Amino acid sequence: MDELTERLTEEQAVEVGGPKPTLEELRTRLEDIGTVFVKFTGTRGGTDLGIRLDRDASEFAAADFDHGAGTVHIEGTLILNDDPVRCIADIDLATLKGTGRLTVVEKSELVG
Repeated sequence: MDELTERLTEEQAVEVGGPKPTLEELRTRLEDIGTVFVKFTGTRGGTDLGIRLDRDASEFAAADFDHGAGTVHIEGTLILNDDPVRCIADIDLATLKGTGRLTVVEKSELVG
């Protein structure tokens, strides 16, 4: 397993990443696009990962996007430095910050 992948398997601070880390962009990505960006802030410069959303494992029932309140539980997969991983993150919509971690999975478990 890659050293960065291993470090990101520990629960740590994350925030919404990507080119436009706004509430509206997050909503669009969750509801329409199916790819979200999660930035692990504890690495040098931060590690911004594009996640293919697993809609069955993610949860948005506690989210109030119209008022910027509540939380979203995001799960999805990607390949990081040749390691197939699942990103698991909980994001507070008021701050666009939360906690997250990676878990190593089998390539057959990759979404998409």
